[in-house]
Amino acid sequence: MRRLFVSALLMFAVGFGQLAAAQQGGYQPIKPPVETRNADQVEVLEFFWFGCPHCFAFEPTINAWADTKPAHVDFVREAPPLNPRWLPHSQAYYASRVLKIEADFFEPFFNEIHLRKKALNDQKSIAKFAEKLLGVDSDLFVKTMNSFEVDMHIRRAMKLAQGAGVRSVPSILVNGKYLTSGSLAGSNERVIDVINNLVMREHAS
Repeated sequence: MRRLFVSALLMFAVGFGQLAAAQQGGYQPIKPPVETRNADQVEVLEFFWFGCPHCFAFEPTINAWADTKPAHVDFVREAPPLNPRWLPHSQAYYASRVLKIEADFFEPFFNEIHLRKKALNDQKSIAKFAEKLLGVDSDLFVKTMNSFEVDMHIRRAMKLAQGAGVRSVPSILVNGKYLTSGSLAGSNERVIDVINNLVMREHAS
């Protein structure tokens, strides 16, 4: 009984903390801040997982924002495998980046999973998809997924996620200092308002 009470209390504390953050602007400050890749721009970083339905639902919203973002904003994505079963999708994302096919791979891969209901949760099936979609040799894609370069991307993504206290996706990190999400902001649309407000603050500072 005591354990149940403690668990309930912890859940209430987490929920209250998120509610307070939403009331105070829809974000959580990150202390200390995490590194960004370009100090000359305001970085907006989306943490995502290809298998996440919430990430898929958020993509049209964040893409529309990215199409009209100011020139001083650097929009990037990271795919940390917060859960071990996410690893093949993280490897697929970074393999597409290493092979310079990210722009052509990203949306079709998302659609294949969520619209066509294909699992694509192992290296072989992912590589076959990449080969069918873009003509990339499937053996090369698997080799790239297992490469040192992809592993380094994944390690950096995990370091960033851990430093920002990311527990779920999609989550947005603004300039390494502020974390927001649909649950913190209240909705996907409200996330965009939070991003814009924080970007203006950082650009002015």
